[in-house]
Amino acid sequence: MASDTMPGMPFQAVDNFYVCAQCDSAEEIERLFAGLGEGGTVESHLDNMFWGARFGTLTDRFGIHWMFNYELPKG
Repeated sequence: MASDTMPGMPFQAVDNFYVCAQCDSAEEIERLFAGLGEGGTVESHLDNMFWGARFGTLTDRFGIHWMFNYELPKG
């Protein structure tokens, strides 16, 4: 559960956090990245990284920052 404000309190937008989605498959990371990226801004496209994962970042249409990570199969 999360909340950006409590009832009766003024909303104050912040952009100093990322939500990380740890994906279980290549299909899942592609689907989530495309869906959440629709209407948003891609910061780094999905790509295979040196630490053995597929990774990318974006900001969705609501201003939420996302990181996506999928550990590539070993071998």
